[in-house]
Amino acid sequence: MNRRVVVTGMGVISPLGVGIDWVWNRLIRGESGIRSIDLEDEDIPCKIAGVIPEGSEDGQLDFSCWIKPTELRRMDRFIALAVVSAKEALKDSNFDPRLEPEKTAVFFGSGIGGLPLIEKNVNALARRYREVSPFFVPGALINLTAGQISVLTGAKGPNLGFATACAASSHAIGEAFWAIKAGRAETIIAGGSESTVCEIGIAGFSAMKALSVRNHEPEKASRPWDKERDGFVMGEGAATLILENLDHAKSRGAKIYAELVGYGATSDAYHITAASGEGAYRSMKEALEVADLSLEEIGYINAHGTSTPLGDKAELEAVERLFENVSKEKLPLMSSTKSSTGHLLGASGALEAFFSIMALRHAIVPATLNLISFDSTSYNLGIDLVPCVSRKVNNLCHVLSNSFGFGGTNATLIFKAWDS
Repeated sequence: MNRRVVVTGMGVISPLGVGIDWVWNRLIRGESGIRSIDLEDEDIPCKIAGVIPEGSEDGQLDFSCWIKPTELRRMDRFIALAVVSAKEALKDSNFDPRLEPEKTAVFFGSGIGGLPLIEKNVNALARRYREVSPFFVPGALINLTAGQISVLTGAKGPNLGFATACAASSHAIGEAFWAIKAGRAETIIAGGSESTVCEIGIAGFSAMKALSVRNHEPEKASRPWDKERDGFVMGEGAATLILENLDHAKSRGAKIYAELVGYGATSDAYHITAASGEGAYRSMKEALEVADLSLEEIGYINAHGTSTPLGDKAELEAVERLFENVSKEKLPLMSSTKSSTGHLLGASGALEAFFSIMALRHAIVPATLNLISFDSTSYNLGIDLVPCVSRKVNNLCHVLSNSFGFGGTNATLIFKAWDS
């Protein structure tokens, strides 16, 4: 069955703000969504994060515009973010699942789920049992992103939750790709959300020595491939893509942003937290094979690029291994947008899929902020990492986006510019 998969709507909530154009414009201007945060426990070393701006002004998140207060009280923040981004994407796509409920599915990912709600109810239980919320369990489950989106939009196809750490939303999008190609759905609401900027979330990753402690310079803390990087910066947010069978999209006159043409998914089988790079290499290779593309056709790579010393090195080495026989003038550009947003964990893949699609549409490659001094220990081919300033490019036709997660799980997506 030769069914093609296209993107017909997008919704985005990130530390850079809310809304497709707002977020994209801030990104390419080189702005940062990372700032100082307040924590009760002063011993927690990391005191910065990528936090969504909230309010009623342009580019700010106002839940009341999207979700009824009674519904909002029954869900953790990560589910609410998922619902808002999904509704935003459906509005952008001009598609109502209730018109074709059984042909519309929801595939959504999150790395950790309702951590703030878990923290809140554990603290409540420490006081007394009766303070534990009856909405605690369904409000914190990872699959309730897909469940709530299904309930609130009327989508009656499969609703599936993906929990593959920081690759979760890329897996959700990739598996939606295969589901549409197989005829299991005509339209799939796919993406991811995460909101773990809370005491236990920051403390847990700090205890692993994974987070940056550049507290005095929040906007300069996320610095992939830079010699001075000291860990990632946690971020929160959500992003949704409306994926459709091409014939279905054309039949309703939908606008088309891009085509999803490749997807790879592999395992390192190496270590629960450290990346081997070998699985990343195979994930990219598999996505290229599915897309039936040559290496020279990839113009830009949106890297996983979290700003951790070992992770950045492993990914760059995997990319260099993949492209080692490509001439220098045909190497892709590569950058990490986490330098601007921080790391949204399970939502990062969906957010970066959005950035990849916008790069195709506008022929602009977003910069890797704060990349001042290259870490030359993992820089052999001389791949251009687009330091500090976004760049206008010509003939950008294919973009590859990587996501890797704890447990050695890897996902790669490839998008093609839409020109007809």
